[in-house]
Amino acid sequence: MNPHNAETMAGDTVIWLKELAKSKDAAITGSIIITEKGKFYNRLLFVFPTGDVVYYDKRHLFALAGEDKIYQAGSQRLIVNYKGWKICPLICYDLRFPVFSRNTDEYDLLIFVANWPEIRINAWDALLKARAIENMSYVIGLNRIGSDDNKHNYNGHSQVLDCMGNYIVAPSQNECAFVALLDKLDLQQRRNKLGFLNDRDSFTVN
Repeated sequence: MNPHNAETMAGDTVIWLKELAKSKDAAITGSIIITEKGKFYNRLLFVFPTGDVVYYDKRHLFALAGEDKIYQAGSQRLIVNYKGWKICPLICYDLRFPVFSRNTDEYDLLIFVANWPEIRINAWDALLKARAIENMSYVIGLNRIGSDDNKHNYNGHSQVLDCMGNYIVAPSQNECAFVALLDKLDLQQRRNKLGFLNDRDSFTVN
């Protein structure tokens, strides 16, 4: 993400997302570069159909690409309450850190938006499955397709998994849109039957 593309929270992209959410009567999420008080953030926006916006700043900055030299790290997870669902949206490299992703807030759905390169796509697939299983949660992974100015290739593998790590939408290398039905009652029944989250460890994240 190039900081030269940074916008403010009153910028064109945020305005467009608000208008789109209202016109489609749907919630929309994704990440952009935001600048505030001379600092840059890799910020995920969750836009409600009303046009209201909540956000999460990426906690884990990708040092391999020098992201930590440019961006300010976030410190707080975001839990969104939407239509009876508790949603935890995270960004790309956060996927590699299970402690930060751990289901301590009884969320129902993890969402990861990402620029995850083809050369490490096996890790993307494996880690999404792990996050679903260990957190007894639905997981949606949304990854780009194409190439960037650094000649890194991206082959998608966007997917949806249930709380047992089974595919609802299997990974695909094609650019696509998909619709997935998530069943909260089924999720609750599986959690009640298996009880795995009852045995989780207690911890705090600094």
